[in-house]
Amino acid sequence: MDMKIFTKRGLVAAAMIALPSLAMAQDAAAPGFDEIGPYIMTTLLFCMAGFLVFFMACGFAMLEGGLVRSKNVTMQMTKNIALYSIAAIMYWFMGFNLMYPGDFNGYVGSFFVPTVLDPVGIAAADAALDYASIGSDFFFQLVFVAATASIVSGALAERIKLWPFLAFVVLLTGVMYPISGSWQWGGGWLSEAGFSDFAGSTVVHSVGGWAALAGAIVLGPRIGKYSKDGKVIPIPGSNLALATLGTFILWLGWFGFNGGSQLAMGTVGDVSDVSRIFANTNMAAAAGAVTALILTQVMYKKPDLTMVLNGALAGLVSITAEPLAPTLFGALWIGAVGGVIVVLAVPMLDKLKIDDVVGAIPVHLFAGIWGTIAVIFYNGDASLGTQLVGIAAYGVFTFVASLVVWSILKAVIGIRVGEEEEINGLDMSEMGMEAYPEFSKS
Repeated sequence: MDMKIFTKRGLVAAAMIALPSLAMAQDAAAPGFDEIGPYIMTTLLFCMAGFLVFFMACGFAMLEGGLVRSKNVTMQMTKNIALYSIAAIMYWFMGFNLMYPGDFNGYVGSFFVPTVLDPVGIAAADAALDYASIGSDFFFQLVFVAATASIVSGALAERIKLWPFLAFVVLLTGVMYPISGSWQWGGGWLSEAGFSDFAGSTVVHSVGGWAALAGAIVLGPRIGKYSKDGKVIPIPGSNLALATLGTFILWLGWFGFNGGSQLAMGTVGDVSDVSRIFANTNMAAAAGAVTALILTQVMYKKPDLTMVLNGALAGLVSITAEPLAPTLFGALWIGAVGGVIVVLAVPMLDKLKIDDVVGAIPVHLFAGIWGTIAVIFYNGDASLGTQLVGIAAYGVFTFVASLVVWSILKAVIGIRVGEEEEINGLDMSEMGMEAYPEFSKS
């Protein structure tokens, strides 16, 4: 073409001639919204839900910071930001592709295969071939593994060393969680057997609970928690306002946790189902909180705020295995049972002298087991036998693997701070700084 045409007037004239034919060529080549719309909407769902689940990291940090003593708050904050960051790196390095390996033997995939994102500027025709972008899927799954590690953090608070804990997080987020997660969500043997866990009552929450239980047994209770005659000595947290804020943040994040697990937002049915999941998730949390409120009033003559907070969380964990199928009343009673479990399980663990600082084991392990069993009441494709097999498989694998790792760490480098350091607080002994330097230690 003669370059002289590109005067102002010539440029406009050429554009007017070229645009109709260009538009027709694009219409003929590019997929319409009916083809790429589901890809766009599901990618958006993963991103937005992932942001909410990421914010749960803040909720875990605030909850733990409020339920530990003031002399240990800096340590908890450090553990929470570090474990999320380690989870992000390990899940990229090998966790994501170990959990979603495609073709594999149904039990374990390939190690050391880093995640590769979609190419920059992916074409609409290429996007239409998949259900969502790799980046959104990777991010959404990543925040789940970080939540699993956060469960362990709270249970082992106030007496564990920083670096052995983070070494455990490396193995949990990079190896243990992805292997067991692939059994169900990666198309492995439990998925083939018909095991059902919609958003992770077992795959996420009980895995964190089993790992925490193994750690609590190997680590032992805090100094002064149990007297020689077996009496339980209450150790109040430093800031119940902070713990309450953390619970509300977790409650908010759970809408992404469960809602995003619909894994699709490309049809009217998908969007409607996401809204149904939101409503059921909220109802279960409310029922768990109210049940714990009433039950502690009856049992102890006064309501216990920490139990109410954990009751809400137990309700959330309970509905996570099947948040779509139940009615609102179904979500209510499932969550209410979770609240009962927490109130009864906390003193039971104390009788066994298993010291769980924040109540993570009753909330995530016991309520997670209950939620996985409760699936059978509303999901006609689930059977009690298969659900129990899945619960047992995750329990045996995670507990035994965690027990081995904790025992090796204890033997090789030690996992517990010394008596003097524990009494003075981990903030100064492990971190060299206090969260509340203007206040006296408590």
